[in-house]
Amino acid sequence: MVRHNVYFWLDPELSDDQKTSFEEGLKALFQIDVVAAGSFGKPAATPVRPVTRNTFDYALVLEFDSVEKHNAYQVHPEHDVFVASFSSWFREVRVFDTQF
Repeated sequence: MVRHNVYFWLDPELSDDQKTSFEEGLKALFQIDVVAAGSFGKPAATPVRPVTRNTFDYALVLEFDSVEKHNAYQVHPEHDVFVASFSSWFREVRVFDTQF
């Protein structure tokens, strides 16, 4: 299994409607056939610690049954739609992939 963790820092000028649209775009990624499971969220209100970085706006977690399915997701047309639709809103994106 591969867990694909993506952290997004968005343009602070986005409207509530734009944020809602972004969330709908995240949800659409869950429907891609090679995605086994998915979820997204915002930073938790946990105590501030030196090792915690909670300055991101959204975190996306997708799970794939194999590296091959992860790789197919990266070139999937619906993933391309998400990137084309929202990348202009990204200030920063960080990806952490883990294999289990």
